[in-house]
Amino acid sequence: MVEKRLLVFGGRGGGGPIMGDLWALKGLIEEENETPGWTQLKLPGQPPSPRCGHSITSGGHILLVFGGHGTSGWLSRYDIYHNDCIVLDRLSVQWKRLTTINEPPPARAYHSMTCIGSRYLLFGGFDGKSTYGDMWWLVQEDDPIAKRLSAPSSLSESKPVPSSNDSPPLEPKGSQKEENPIAELQKRLQILVSPVPKLGFIDESVDAELIDLSSRLLGEKASSNDPSECIQALRDHWGKSTANSIKLKELAPLLRDYQRLVIRQHIETMASESPSTLASSLTKQIYRFYHVKNASQLRVDDIPKLLSEYKQLLSG
Repeated sequence: MVEKRLLVFGGRGGGGPIMGDLWALKGLIEEENETPGWTQLKLPGQPPSPRCGHSITSGGHILLVFGGHGTSGWLSRYDIYHNDCIVLDRLSVQWKRLTTINEPPPARAYHSMTCIGSRYLLFGGFDGKSTYGDMWWLVQEDDPIAKRLSAPSSLSESKPVPSSNDSPPLEPKGSQKEENPIAELQKRLQILVSPVPKLGFIDESVDAELIDLSSRLLGEKASSNDPSECIQALRDHWGKSTANSIKLKELAPLLRDYQRLVIRQHIETMASESPSTLASSLTKQIYRFYHVKNASQLRVDDIPKLLSEYKQLLSG
């Protein structure tokens, strides 16, 4: 949907030919008093080849077509999959090929492409043999994502650069810089992990709100116990609690402890498994609240899910 028009490009009928035509449907907005009707658009430039299973994403004044499934051959038809980027420029009203300076993602169709600000996020797809679960960014040269990844530096301002979740450069072997567990996890899994400080993780021994809450739970018994025992008692309490019994003041320390346990479990797994086995096992686990920055972002219906995942972490 682009402003007042619905655009449709390509596709395939049931067992029929794969198409490469562009159509616009007007008259969808009642206030415009337009009679609904389809118009085929034949624009100058280099249009995409006929395809289905592609994505077409609106961002600013351009529409970006990526990938898709087509056919080729004359006597014997065979399937082909694309990884090209074609732009429909709404200002010049023409098709343009988008040139990138490094290798694009592998050819695919039936993926998703989403515009987030000035960035395009690609996920998944199918190439006729394999189903993908990778993620790629298509970004401009001056984008922070391009700067922190190992992208070439000779980019022109007019050319975006697609970048995958490649691992950042490793420290030289002779480096004496001490690695923190999250940085080590990042390298072992070859993924980008948000730095711990940005998410506000603090050790349980200095989490004043957590310690105070655990002391209140134990009451007079707290004076005769060390903080670690008090915190364990609080965790046991949460392990037996229901979503309705969780008080509002408990949500912030509960969320922080949940995130703390996620990190701890991943570090312990990292130490005991090979990188390939680790990557496989972690992809099967979903922690929906790992990147929630504070408890104010939680909704009421999130509390049962958060508590359920927290209990699984405690039992693990």
